[in-house]
Amino acid sequence: MKNGKSTALPLAAAMFLAAAGVTASAAPSYHALSGSDAGTYRIDPQHTNVLFTIGHVGIVSFTGRFDQVSGRYHLDPATAAKDWAHITIPVSSIDTNFGQRNRYLLGKEFFDAKKYPDIRFVSTRYVPHGSHAGELYGNLTLHGVTRPVVFRVRETGAGEVSYLPAPWGGYLSGFVATVSIHRSDYGLTAYLPEGLSNRVRIRVEVEGIRVGGA
Repeated sequence: MKNGKSTALPLAAAMFLAAAGVTASAAPSYHALSGSDAGTYRIDPQHTNVLFTIGHVGIVSFTGRFDQVSGRYHLDPATAAKDWAHITIPVSSIDTNFGQRNRYLLGKEFFDAKKYPDIRFVSTRYVPHGSHAGELYGNLTLHGVTRPVVFRVRETGAGEVSYLPAPWGGYLSGFVATVSIHRSDYGLTAYLPEGLSNRVRIRVEVEGIRVGGA
């Protein structure tokens, strides 16, 4: 007992490692893979997050998500300016942790999902900033309106992950992309200007499985 806290659990873990012939300094640690990211990738929907954050009644920022996403992207360090990404998100997959609110958001006052069932992003060009970050330019289609946006992109890892079973294993890469939009630009004007903020922050955390390339 030290400072009122038990040391039994850390001691037990150390004894287990010692019995296995592993010292604390030699124990493996979690780290980002740093292989070549060259190739074309299919987005893994089970390991990809599409999050949106909006100001709620001047009190707090609220975050929701879309639970379905599909698409592909291409990476090549030798010709990074030609990298591209195509992403589709069914509006019906919105999840705000409250079913009644989800159904309301799908209605005509907000997303009007029956008329505009999908959100789409199609890139037009990529501008690298170093070897692991850049700006991805493209067109975002939302609520029947298409407008140009620029995602700030950061690569988070790439490499062979052979121990995962199909369909999740293989050569993987990942990145985080962020952008802010004004929802009024897309005709989403409900509860403006006081109830909900016009500015919406979007964060996409993508993991892809390589299907072509090196």
